[in-house]
Amino acid sequence: MSRLFLLRHAKAAWAEPGGRDYDRALTEDGRDQAVAIGAAMRAGGHVPSVVVCSPARRALETWQGVATALGYKPGQALMSGSLYGSDPGAYLTIMRNNGDADALLIIGHNPMIEELAFAFARHGDEEARQRLARGFPTAGLAVFSFAKPLFEASAADARLDAFLTPERA
Repeated sequence: MSRLFLLRHAKAAWAEPGGRDYDRALTEDGRDQAVAIGAAMRAGGHVPSVVVCSPARRALETWQGVATALGYKPGQALMSGSLYGSDPGAYLTIMRNNGDADALLIIGHNPMIEELAFAFARHGDEEARQRLARGFPTAGLAVFSFAKPLFEASAADARLDAFLTPERA
């Protein structure tokens, strides 16, 4: 069995006047969210073997908080520019390209992360599916399992096992 963790970056500040969206930093609440969701991942046994992260500042800062809570070094994540400003297909490609991993964490952005999670959430835990259907908040984590390796997996094979948010961690 393989697992996929889809994590939306934590709460970020608005861009400074003249600043780029790409450079938005986490707020203090966002930093707390990142550590909280990382602790919930550790407590729930949702520990990745491979991490692929958007290089946008808010995603990197989210990974730093999660990594601290998991006992990882922040430098252990792979960076992929296609996680920023792309489409759900790019996220699926990253999943398949890292499909040898038994537990893959992708840290990215909405609406792409939400759209991929919705596509995969046809089956699974009913409460988690209902919570996900209400939206994918900042620092939300969708936990999926697949009977196949991720490089072969499709939406038909996916099972939503959990949907965690910092408030319900």
